[in-house]
Amino acid sequence: MYGPVAAVRDLSLTVHRGEFLTILGPSGSGKTTTLMLLAGFEAPTKGDILIAGKSVAAVPSYRRDQGIVFQSYALFPHLTVRRNLEFPLEMRGIKAAERTARVNRILERVHLSDFCDRMPSQLSGGQQQRVALARALIADPPVLLLDEPLGALDRNLREQMQVEIKSLHKDFGITTVCVTHDQEEALTLSDRIVVMREGRIEQTDTPEALYDRPASRFVASFLGEANILENLGCDLELVSTQPPGTFSMIRPERICLLPGDKTKRADAGQRQSVTGTVDDMIYAGPLRKYRVRVGNNLLMVREHVASGQQIFRPGDEVRLEWLRSDIRFVAA
Repeated sequence: MYGPVAAVRDLSLTVHRGEFLTILGPSGSGKTTTLMLLAGFEAPTKGDILIAGKSVAAVPSYRRDQGIVFQSYALFPHLTVRRNLEFPLEMRGIKAAERTARVNRILERVHLSDFCDRMPSQLSGGQQQRVALARALIADPPVLLLDEPLGALDRNLREQMQVEIKSLHKDFGITTVCVTHDQEEALTLSDRIVVMREGRIEQTDTPEALYDRPASRFVASFLGEANILENLGCDLELVSTQPPGTFSMIRPERICLLPGDKTKRADAGQRQSVTGTVDDMIYAGPLRKYRVRVGNNLLMVREHVASGQQIFRPGDEVRLEWLRSDIRFVAA
């Protein structure tokens, strides 16, 4: 609770041993508060928190023996890389010889053996992130908590660190809970994703299932881009009866963009098509993104750039086609 406001409500969640679970949501959805409850920095006003079947709701954070990586890395600025890694082992009373052996092993694993005597200020952002991960993992914690771990890195470094984190999780097999607002990061790293909204869980599933079969309009629009097929100015014959209280939806990459006078395909009976006018085209390296006005709506189309591909410009009349089986029904 923050005053009269409940930051997290009716939350029931099980994290499986060894899995990588990501909590995803917009600002104010309750994802960070959930992580703070797991870390012991916040106490629940109701309910319980169990780790390996034991209640830790009343256990302070410093006694939970968890690994935590913050967005700011939280490295000790006055200690070298080696000393940053030795510190949590000293606090656990591990002898010097074992400390040295563990530090050397993990420095090699995160490719920082040559940087062990540097101060954090002498490292790049990606190197600091590796030190933070190594420090969280070195004591073999039962749970690893990641709070927006890649938020301070540029795009290229984020992509590199996503690969590194995924590799580290595979090697160490530690149960990991990550909080992020970055959809690509969640899809890349996770075994399962929890999508939160206004303090509650909206949907929990694998990345593939969440993206392909979102349960609600919110999930469909938050996780990737979604075209809600309403106000098109024409009737669409759906592949099955649309459940009451739902919207029909299709992902932008499932739509094929064709010239307006293009002959219909041989499998036209399995497809739907509408005509529209290109409103905008955005070139994004490997992709072209189109906004096409159809009736009173703008539909997003995303296609991979290929040699010899026809490029449409604003004002062009086009036909949009998709397989009927690619339509999904989502709750309001």
